Amino acid sequence: MSDKVIYYRKVNGEEMENNTKLSVCIITRDQQDKLRKCLTALKPYPMQVVVADTGSLDDSRKVARKFTPFVYDLDWKDDFAAAKNAAVEKAEEDLVLVLDTDEYLETFHYEELCRLAEENLGSVGRIERQSKYSQDGQEQEYDEWINRIFDRRLFHYRGMIHEQLVRKEEDAPYSTYLAPVRIWHDGYDLSQAEYRKKAERNITLLCKALEKTPEDPYLLYQLGKSYYILPDYAKAGRQFELAMGYHPDLALEYVEDLIETYGYALLKTQQAERAMELLEYEPVFAKSADFLFLAGMIRMNNTRFEEAVATFLKATGLKPARTRGTNSYMAWYNAGVIRECMGKVSEAAEFYRMCGDYEPARKGLRRMIKN
Repeated sequence: MSDKVIYYRKVNGEEMENNTKLSVCIITRDQQDKLRKCLTALKPYPMQVVVADTGSLDDSRKVARKFTPFVYDLDWKDDFAAAKNAAVEKAEEDLVLVLDTDEYLETFHYEELCRLAEENLGSVGRIERQSKYSQDGQEQEYDEWINRIFDRRLFHYRGMIHEQLVRKEEDAPYSTYLAPVRIWHDGYDLSQAEYRKKAERNITLLCKALEKTPEDPYLLYQLGKSYYILPDYAKAGRQFELAMGYHPDLALEYVEDLIETYGYALLKTQQAERAMELLEYEPVFAKSADFLFLAGMIRMNNTRFEEAVATFLKATGLKPARTRGTNSYMAWYNAGVIRECMGKVSEAAEFYRMCGDYEPARKGLRRMIKN
């Protein structure tokens, strides 16, 4: 006889036995409101939910127990991978979905997910995550696919911070599949003070990790990202430069973002001419609207205006990008700015109109009407 615990949950007002093949694992600390929102979004689905608390001083544990009996206390050891691995160990099912407290389930097709997981044994499921953040006074939306669904017998997390999913038996690449799961993430929806506190915590942990592996380009990249958030673009650029010096594999998922954020750090520190060197990667990322948008910005800041317009327009012909707008309204807007500066008012107005409700473009149209 199985010693597996059978438990029940209310789904649509009815008591249902949990017979799912998936466990959801969450680590949390002092985020009771976000945790309540996270667990509420999971409530319609009869899955085991594991909540591992790493030392909350608020009512996080009390909130968690209203949704699930599987609430555990973990000692925090300045190691996110260790905490997530400990939470995953508490799961009853071998197939697990890992969520953060500030992530909320929006779309979830359980039957299809189970089918895909069975068809892709030994692979990792990628879920779609949508985030919103503020950059240079403008709200930006960011879409990405992240590795979050896996067989806990085969995979675990590694890394004190910005932990990565790796095979247990060997450090080798693995295949992935797109899971029918979409989540909303508000971890970047913070005040500047909250941003700084989070970035400084991450910098401390990353520096500690780099003491053990100082030549790890991924950790250097993440350290640069933390300085970029502060914002300290000069320090960020230096870390990105160090990471690039170790020639990370361009096929690795994070490397495109490393190059792009390095480019923006150079532009923000008035090193536009140096940023031109990054255009050597354009053939590699020719199908990325995010990279082409950066390439357009680099050319624009180096007064290569016709090339910049052509690059922006090329980006608009590509599939949706990670940063929303780089393949549409943001690219058209910058093309409009260039044409307006060149005195080509009718072309500028046309580009601005193509941007729809994008406020900077609407301001551009009002500015031209006034003049």
